[in-house]
Amino acid sequence: MTLSNGAWTTLTTVHAAATWWLMGLIWTIQVVHYPSFDSIDRLMYADFQERHMQAMGRLIGFPWLIEGVCVLGLFIFAPDNTTRALAALGGLLEIVVIAVTITKSIPAHEALRTGYVAEAHRTLVDTNWWRTAAWSLRGAIALAVLLR
Repeated sequence: MTLSNGAWTTLTTVHAAATWWLMGLIWTIQVVHYPSFDSIDRLMYADFQERHMQAMGRLIGFPWLIEGVCVLGLFIFAPDNTTRALAALGGLLEIVVIAVTITKSIPAHEALRTGYVAEAHRTLVDTNWWRTAAWSLRGAIALAVLLR
């Protein structure tokens, strides 16, 4: 199956835009936002965490859905084996992001929902490096596919 040049260009551009949005967001979270969690007033922490989770859901949800649909499209409509291999690698990295989110990030955020818990915060910061690395590699892949 192939797409027209215009459709392929649209797919690769939307994919790169979504991936780079998420990559920028995860770096901001990792370097700026998560480290600041231990500076929040403990009496206000539960409210802070709730606001954080709601706001992040709004920022990440739609671009993440778009990225996932696009990576599937890249794989299905890849014009050559190299592009298909890049799309497959990107898909595997997406699985890493999802796995870390489900097994580490969500449980840590849930533990922080009722108040600051140092161990949960440390887990969140430490394991988020896996998501940061995976999205950074996805950003490189998105750029490589876009430039092909």
